[in-house]
Amino acid sequence: STLNMFLKEINEFHYSHSEKLGDAFEYLISIMGSQGDAGQFRTPRHIIDFIVEIINPQKHETVLDPACGTAGFLISSYKHILKTNTDKKSGDLLSASDRKKVGENIGGYDISPEMIKLSLVNMYLHGFSTPDIEEYDTLSSEDRWNEYYDVILANPPFFSPSGGIQPHKRFGVDSKKAEVLFTSYILEHLKPNGRAGIIIPEGIIFQSTNKAYIELRKQLIENALIGVISLPAGVFQPYSGVKTSILILDKKLSKERDSIFFAEVKNDGFSLGSQRTELDTSDLPKLLDDISSETEGLLNFVTKEKITTNPSYALSLNTYIDKQVRITDFPLVKIGEVFKTSSGGTPKAGKKEYYKDGNIPWVRSGEVDGNYITNTEIKITQAGLNESSAKLFPKNSVLVAMYGATAGKVGMLGIEASTNQAVCAIFPNERCITKYLYYILRSQEQALVDLSVGGGQPNISQTIIKNYEIPLPPLEVQQEIVDELEGYQKIIEGNKKHIKIYTQKIQDRINKVWGEN
Repeated sequence: STLNMFLKEINEFHYSHSEKLGDAFEYLISIMGSQGDAGQFRTPRHIIDFIVEIINPQKHETVLDPACGTAGFLISSYKHILKTNTDKKSGDLLSASDRKKVGENIGGYDISPEMIKLSLVNMYLHGFSTPDIEEYDTLSSEDRWNEYYDVILANPPFFSPSGGIQPHKRFGVDSKKAEVLFTSYILEHLKPNGRAGIIIPEGIIFQSTNKAYIELRKQLIENALIGVISLPAGVFQPYSGVKTSILILDKKLSKERDSIFFAEVKNDGFSLGSQRTELDTSDLPKLLDDISSETEGLLNFVTKEKITTNPSYALSLNTYIDKQVRITDFPLVKIGEVFKTSSGGTPKAGKKEYYKDGNIPWVRSGEVDGNYITNTEIKITQAGLNESSAKLFPKNSVLVAMYGATAGKVGMLGIEASTNQAVCAIFPNERCITKYLYYILRSQEQALVDLSVGGGQPNISQTIIKNYEIPLPPLEVQQEIVDELEGYQKIIEGNKKHIKIYTQKIQDRINKVWGEN
């Protein structure tokens, strides 16, 4: 219905260049804020353009997006080809037959009829006279299996339905995970000198409990992978906080190189909150230069030999570089070596009676956000606690949210309470003042998120928490640090009260000027 309204409205408009109309349509798509049921998230335009710039599609090459959504990668590829064939006017170095061929060479598939409608209109408004978008189930149908491409660009869905995907038998890996199958599909459907840029979830990078992930990484390294670019967790805000990376594949260069480059984008030019405010700086231009010139700069190179000696073939730079040297006067200890930890649990679905008239505080992950928790919104009964196999955690336990919107956030219990499985509790003991641990871990919230794994959302396992190292000074030094920080905190709280008072005074004075009470 929105599409229909848009087309009726623009029928009254006149444009001298279709690209302006296409840009208007893309803007409409962006502000609609819709996402599909199959894990579809709109890829930010600047990330699409960044990947296309790296892959550098040429006028004679075939280009595919096997999960094309609204055709962002295809349109960006077309614009890139025009830009790289321009003297004075956009695309003026292309002949009429060149332009026709470029239009025929660029195409995509999508499983969603609604997305196909959007992509067809989007491509038409950007100058494609006969846009080529097919309704096709890339993972379950074999009809197009024998078609191969020079360039493949994609941000495929990460979502796998309950029970997994039911793929056909021609894939090079045995899996029911969407992200594994899509990545494998792209690898297998590149021509001998083909190139690809794929946005993937962190599970592809270092998931080691599933053989399919390990086999996929092995095949990527042996056949096409030349680079891994880590993106910040907020790139897909406000739709998702998913942590993603970009795989750069080039079958020809892969044969010539004995190393793979790793890069981390910390600033993509926008704030990482839900508003995604544009910033004055960005890592992307410098990273593009370093990749094109093959200079270190923002790149770290790791030999394939070193990666293949790792049984899991992990594609995380931290696996292969020496640990950061920390200049501290205190010994570093793993949390699991000092503390006992435990996650919670949840009663079976539909057992609402377990929460009715409950008297045991029940902490959910959303309540773990820098808080000193002395009460909870929900209480559970003893029967519910027993059925969930969760424990009653002691007062002064430090809590870490393990996944969801507050993943990595740290809180502290001011009461005895239990939690669901999305929260890890670190129990107090005599070797550490828990307020010290609370402050130390609060300073490491983003570091914990950066270590997370998972598909659609960050997932910080208990193993990650147990293996995380913290400085552990003597108890008397811990107490001095806590006392000093608590003193600063009191000053902050006092200033907050003053700010509130004077903010109200400002408003009162302005109201008086207007003659308002």
